Amino acid sequence: MITEKKDEKLVYVCRKCKNVEKSTDATTISEKMKEKKEVVTVFDEEKELEQYPIDKDAKCPECGKKGAHWFLRQTRAADEPPTIFYCCAHCKHKWREY
Repeated sequence: MITEKKDEKLVYVCRKCKNVEKSTDATTISEKMKEKKEVVTVFDEEKELEQYPIDKDAKCPECGKKGAHWFLRQTRAADEPPTIFYCCAHCKHKWREY
């Protein structure tokens, strides 16, 4: 028999015949989940931005000028390509490409 949750109580269920038996102890199942608030910071300070190379051909979607600092991060599974983060050298607009 396996245990299952039914009406916030544990019951025993037979896998073969599906017979249900009440649990003899007063065990209840409850689940509490905390909401995880995660802030993703692409660039912290303008000084930190200077350490990244500039792609002179990257065109800013905001101001239309060429030139943006960039770096790569593996944001998804290992078999997926990395994400390229950009920050315009002129207007400081931030964007990414997958």
